[in-house]
Amino acid sequence: MARIPQITPETATPEQLALWRETEKTHAISNMKATLLHSPEALHAVLEWYALFAKVKPFLTEREAVLFCNAISRANRCELCSLFMRRAIIGWGENPDALVLDERAQTITDYGRQLALSPNGVSDELFARLKAQFGDAEIVDLTTFGALMIVNNIFNSALKIAVDSSLDPYLVGPEVLFG
Repeated sequence: MARIPQITPETATPEQLALWRETEKTHAISNMKATLLHSPEALHAVLEWYALFAKVKPFLTEREAVLFCNAISRANRCELCSLFMRRAIIGWGENPDALVLDERAQTITDYGRQLALSPNGVSDELFARLKAQFGDAEIVDLTTFGALMIVNNIFNSALKIAVDSSLDPYLVGPEVLFG
């Protein structure tokens, strides 16, 4: 059960309802966003993930960006974010439990996993692999994008945000999701 109630149009203050209406012009109101509506500043901070997603897609591809987020979310054991990524991967016709990764995608997922598990543990070898694929500005954007994914993971897990019903078809046990 979620630790913080979601804002709904019926329970929203006039300020929250205005923010809801403004947000839904560009984003679906997920359970996470409905909870973030308690704080306009927190909502705006988390929505920056989308700006960075748009910034990294030209040099990552959408698939690589999702694989990066998937690696982070699975390492953080965030059910909600992992299921969003699982849905995207299945939507491409891939098996999220048996991904076929080339060297570049492997480097990206290894970096994402390490950011989630221990950013101080990013080895010189892993960073050299990353540096062989990306320029300095791209690595800065990728790292910040990953950090914002971690923020999403922490928010959803700590506050026990409920899985959105649209993700129900993708539900699997933790041994599969995080195995």
